[in-house]
Amino acid sequence: MNRFIDSLRIMLGGAPHRPEKEDFTEEAAALHRFKQTPEQKKLRVAAIKAEFEDKEKSHKWRNLRWASIIIVNLMFIVSFHFDVQLVEGALTASRFVGFHMADLNSSLQVVLAHKEILINLVIGTVTVALVWWLVGGRSFCSWVCPYHLVAEFAEKIHLWLAEKKLVSDHEFHRGMRPALYVIFAVLAFVTGYTVFETISPVGILSRALIYGASLALIWVVVLLLIEIFYSRRFWCRYACPIGLTYGFVGSVSPVAVRYDLQHCLHEGECRKVCMVPHVLEMTKKQRATDLKIDIGADCTRCGMCVDACPTGALTFKLRGTGGLL
Repeated sequence: MNRFIDSLRIMLGGAPHRPEKEDFTEEAAALHRFKQTPEQKKLRVAAIKAEFEDKEKSHKWRNLRWASIIIVNLMFIVSFHFDVQLVEGALTASRFVGFHMADLNSSLQVVLAHKEILINLVIGTVTVALVWWLVGGRSFCSWVCPYHLVAEFAEKIHLWLAEKKLVSDHEFHRGMRPALYVIFAVLAFVTGYTVFETISPVGILSRALIYGASLALIWVVVLLLIEIFYSRRFWCRYACPIGLTYGFVGSVSPVAVRYDLQHCLHEGECRKVCMVPHVLEMTKKQRATDLKIDIGADCTRCGMCVDACPTGALTFKLRGTGGLL
């Protein structure tokens, strides 16, 4: 339970704590001591050297994720333009073969703005919440959101420019995201208007892909320029209330990325590629309090850390089982 609460605290902007001696299980403490022996240190250095000499990296989960984003959004486009009525609407609210679907954050905004609860909205919200609980909470962010895909390419440009020392990453306090969550909720209630939906790059891009471009795309371009030249992954890391909403669902989802201390070399490649590296704090030396740990609520299940880890220390698992997905 303490680990669950701490996971939520970190998602809401808290800094990861360095664990105390009493936090470690006997098995984890013994393994940390074993890894600190001179012989094991030498073996670890040699293994890391061999790892970096092998430049071939897996892109399995990245490729599957890109395909998922493209296919899901393409279904909306094809359904609208060819009137096949497979999926109607956009990502914020839709019907899939007749079943109502409503984004959780958009539903909250609508309820607060209009001060009433519609039955179709309840059905759509419950349906979506159940789906994302089953597949893994913040999976929406990395497996469906169109902004995530374009932001990923913006991130690649940022990293290339940073390597050339033309830009540097400016971090913000992660507490800004829950603060914005509350601000947009209050604005919806006070103004009677879903303010966030007018600036949400998720909704803007989804509607642009389906119904055609609008001036709102200028805001999306501004966000991407911020992420390229000033702050890596600014919107997803520090601002987006949608990610926070799905994070709460993800905190109890059966699907998780699991960390295995026994297989970890602690070289940090996973944290370099992670969009939310604070969830991988246990991969640092002397930080894992147990032999196996499920990654916290803010994890997007993007699989980039799984692809980056050459030793299999990070894998997709079903909570409560040893089953590999």
